[in-house]
Amino acid sequence: MEDLKEKMIRGGLAKVLSQGANFVVRIGSLMILARLLDPNDFGLVGMVTAVTGVFHLFKEFGLSTATIQRASVTQEQLSTLFWINLLIGGLLGIFSLALAPAMAKFYREPRLFAVTAVLGTGFFFNAAGVQHSAILQREMRFTSLAVIETVSILGGTAVAFAMATHGYGYWALVATTVIAPLISTICVWFTTAWVPGLPRRQVGIRSMMGFGSKLTLNGLVAYLAYNLEKVLLGRFWGADAVGLYGRAFQLINIPTDNLNSAVGGVVFAALSRVQHDAERFRNFFLKSYSLVLALTVPITAVCVVFASDVISVVLGPKWSEAVPIFRLLAPTILIFAIINPLGWVLYSLGMVGRGLRIALVFAPLIIAGYVVGLSHGPKGVAFAYSAVMVVWAIPHIAWCIHGTPISLWDILVTVSRPLAASILAGLLAFAVRSVYGHLLPSLPRLALESTTLLLSFLALLFFFGGQKSLYLDLLRGIKRDLPAIPSGV
Repeated sequence: MEDLKEKMIRGGLAKVLSQGANFVVRIGSLMILARLLDPNDFGLVGMVTAVTGVFHLFKEFGLSTATIQRASVTQEQLSTLFWINLLIGGLLGIFSLALAPAMAKFYREPRLFAVTAVLGTGFFFNAAGVQHSAILQREMRFTSLAVIETVSILGGTAVAFAMATHGYGYWALVATTVIAPLISTICVWFTTAWVPGLPRRQVGIRSMMGFGSKLTLNGLVAYLAYNLEKVLLGRFWGADAVGLYGRAFQLINIPTDNLNSAVGGVVFAALSRVQHDAERFRNFFLKSYSLVLALTVPITAVCVVFASDVISVVLGPKWSEAVPIFRLLAPTILIFAIINPLGWVLYSLGMVGRGLRIALVFAPLIIAGYVVGLSHGPKGVAFAYSAVMVVWAIPHIAWCIHGTPISLWDILVTVSRPLAASILAGLLAFAVRSVYGHLLPSLPRLALESTTLLLSFLALLFFFGGQKSLYLDLLRGIKRDLPAIPSGV
């Protein structure tokens, strides 16, 4: 019988490689669409998704995470959860249609009526695949999930390119938002070959619903905290401001989104299985955490130091006004890399109540920052966003890990090494840019800067930071800390 530990490692590797491919696709599509479309096109869609995006939290209602976190799940429970998800997705689609007139009136933009109505169909497509995707995660079939995600992104991107090329403007962005989840749901249905039965009462999903409701409320509060500024910018500064801010924000979040998607599913599933073994839990988390930081911290340095070249290469010359916004938002890459993995700890231990309390304290702080910075436009909001995130980081860490196998000292030590290495590497790369940068156009200059920073970062981290043995051991011996995973759902 196939060793399931090896299966998990191969699946995790496939997931990481797939996310690398997805990163290239997302950056590539952004580069092309930013040149085919205008900031106003992105702004129009961004004004809608800043509001309707919160509905994506309800389409799952936290039930996929509840399915993965449970030690065992019956077929009756899965079927009942599927129909609950589908009902919620349908209701959200209807609600989006009903909301369309209000969206057009709020933003004083009549085109948003049709955009909101069409985007609502995506909720039904997403909801239909929630439990099928959760089954694949429970079975540790990360290779299949990785392929499905890549195929869906490529499909949605291909449609967007075709429509943008033929002059459909913002409708290209609407289409990719709807097509990608449709492709994903079709693929997970065929891959699992699972057909849900009829819903039943009293099948033991009450606790799962409770877990999911807390998780959803937590996500709702966090979503408001991280997205309300786009609504405010759209209302008071218009579509162009949202377009500039939104593309800078998207570019900032692509690295952390991809890394968390690549590593998070594997780590969460593993931590859920060893939640009662404190030492194995701590060891596995810290190794995974170190890997995320090592991949993310140098990206932060590149974005802060070479913001103008990044924007010029990725978005093009007509997006030059996004450069200061992008630079001001760049520190949040590091902050999210530090705090987001702590969610793996909380949710794998079933501590969703604490996560909700943290979100309820943090949300008013970040919203107050937006309001203070709003009078200065996108740059003021970006500065306020980063400032509050930096100040909040330490209290957030301390609250998350209190009473868990992870200590504050563990986190600080793990963060300090890649942070110090990135600062020194950034200084060296900036020196190289000062000497040779004026001789090169933006693309080769960015390649030189990034390569110099990355190589010097790795050298400093591995040899002077004492991390070489850690990462070599992570690559060749991580399976020693993985739990045995039962087969089936």
